[in-house]
Amino acid sequence: MQDTSKIAVDRLTEEDARRELARLAMEIRLHDHAYYGEDAPVITDAAYDVLRARNTAIENRFPALMRQDSPSVRVGTPVQSRFSKVQHARAMLSLDNVFDTADVADFVARVRRFLGLEETEIVALTAEPKIDGLSLSLRYEKGALVQAATRGDGTEGENVTVNARTIADIPERLAGDVPSVFEVRGEVYMAKSDFLKLNDEQEAKAAKVFANPRNAAAGSLRQLDVSITAARPLRFFAYGWGEVSELPADTQFGVMETIAAWGFQTDPLLRLCESVEAVLEQYRTIETARAALDYDIDGVVYKVNRLDWQSRLGFVARAPRWATAHKFPAEQAQTVLENIDIQVGRTGALTPVAKLTPVTVGGVVVSNATLHNADEIARLDARIGDTVIVQRAGDVIPQIVRVMTEKRPETARPFQFPETCPACGSHATAEGDDIVVRCTGGLICPAQRVERLKHFVSRDAFDIEGMGQKQIELFFEKGWLAEPADIFALKARSDASDTPLNGWEGWGDQSAHNLFAAIDARRTIDFDRFLFALGIRHIGQQTAKTLARTYGTMDALVAAMDGIVGGDEAAHADLLAIDGIGGKMADAFIQFFAESHNRESIGHLLAVVTVKPLEVVSEDSAVAGRVVVFTGNLETMTRAEAKARAESLGAKVSGSVSARTDYVVAGPKAGSKLTKAQSLGVTVLSEQDWLSMIGA
Repeated sequence: MQDTSKIAVDRLTEEDARRELARLAMEIRLHDHAYYGEDAPVITDAAYDVLRARNTAIENRFPALMRQDSPSVRVGTPVQSRFSKVQHARAMLSLDNVFDTADVADFVARVRRFLGLEETEIVALTAEPKIDGLSLSLRYEKGALVQAATRGDGTEGENVTVNARTIADIPERLAGDVPSVFEVRGEVYMAKSDFLKLNDEQEAKAAKVFANPRNAAAGSLRQLDVSITAARPLRFFAYGWGEVSELPADTQFGVMETIAAWGFQTDPLLRLCESVEAVLEQYRTIETARAALDYDIDGVVYKVNRLDWQSRLGFVARAPRWATAHKFPAEQAQTVLENIDIQVGRTGALTPVAKLTPVTVGGVVVSNATLHNADEIARLDARIGDTVIVQRAGDVIPQIVRVMTEKRPETARPFQFPETCPACGSHATAEGDDIVVRCTGGLICPAQRVERLKHFVSRDAFDIEGMGQKQIELFFEKGWLAEPADIFALKARSDASDTPLNGWEGWGDQSAHNLFAAIDARRTIDFDRFLFALGIRHIGQQTAKTLARTYGTMDALVAAMDGIVGGDEAAHADLLAIDGIGGKMADAFIQFFAESHNRESIGHLLAVVTVKPLEVVSEDSAVAGRVVVFTGNLETMTRAEAKARAESLGAKVSGSVSARTDYVVAGPKAGSKLTKAQSLGVTVLSEQDWLSMIGA
């Protein structure tokens, strides 16, 4: 089967695109976890951005294939539980990226189209370096610092207030006349000179040496011992704001000038530019100055200057429409492919991982690289012993860009992809046109069972503190764990055992107590996390949220699945009508609930766990939780603007009309969707009716 990773986007078939989006989602997710969750990226930002750009380009060409776990709708990774958690009043989102001059022009053109601007209208942008550090939100009330929180997953971060107070660049009180509430956002970083000095000191003490300034800054800020943070040379650049009671200016540049006047450091290279040519000139200026700067940067950020335009442009799932990052090129290095290992995932997928002679790429030592699948190995013609080019591009396992066949030694040997699972010996094969080889052992395969349990306790799922990979493997080997519900019986099993947990090697009274307390803390779980934790194939975080919002409660979802399995065509149609749920996702979901052992496992879980309904975005909105369809021509706003506004109010915007649709907003030239809405008795609103309903 042809490998899809190197096929140009405009030459991909629909099936090629589907496979490529699946590959990209998996790889980008790994990178996100390493960068945001572990502060330990394994590829450069530029290489990571190449992956995201390809994903976006494919989604733009095949919008119907956009996955619910798409990188386009994710930001960051859930917070670690060693700090208390903070819910951001206004989400801390990521940025989309551009890579060349044409992309910058396209960004400005998209802004014009969204806002319906004439070509003669000036779209002024601010341009400033993109600092490679750790994002931080600082909340000031009546001018006094009351809270500091990391980005986390964008909606929930870590409370690091005590640590942030030790950073000299962060004022305890703002100077001058300030709003009653103002969240200043920026980047905690470590200067290159300070980083080199710190590593020299660490090496002299035989302590941990940091891979790069970003890791050093992140690790220093997130210390439980605040005295360690205080001893580290951390700095802070402000770049924006979150929740505010009022704004001191009506432009991005004006607000940043005020923030600087309040006592914050802002980047001295921040400029206001009134044309594409001007922002590109500033990009080149910053790129030229990059090596001489005493702080790491990985690109230039552009933001629409007018705040009223920013408000209209709004946000997509993970990023604002009014800002983008113009990234610098990737970094590469040569090394040797020493071996190829096979890892078995929770879905039975056999994934080859390149074992490399350790090499430093972009300041980080890497020794592993993803090879994705057998087709990728064949495409690269990668052989054990080859010299390879490795590229870091942002966040996690690096990728092999090419094999230097001109340096191939005579001893180099091809890799034979296994036909049996290395964990259980079952036959391994690819299903249909799938490029991924999977173990057919199912629940008899220890790797799959263990990996499913690891997924269940992972941060995006139940997030049980102290229950990591090693603990799962240990309890599984001891026979204490076989299915997820067993986790909640560990204390009872320990109490009844001749050798309780606190008597095991490496465990004591306190560690055992902490684990059991952490497990008990997760006996109540959000509906979407519960669904995601089940590990159903094709059901990622975003799909789980969509299903949780649609069905409301676990009881309602189970009843719907029972109906579908029993032949209820209406229930099946309702599932397929959910915006973003494709046939493959629906089939996987139905098949999971049709399996008796899965239902039994869920029953065991529900006996020990309480599942909370997912909260809608805006509970006080008249359209929160409602399904809305827009059809026809809208006259006061663009279709994209209408969809974005509805979603910001908690509504679910669908592309098709069904019995589950609450409102159809019909403009002039409305066609078949209006006809179907009328036949189903769905409430039809004019554009003015809709604007009145949402208070616009």
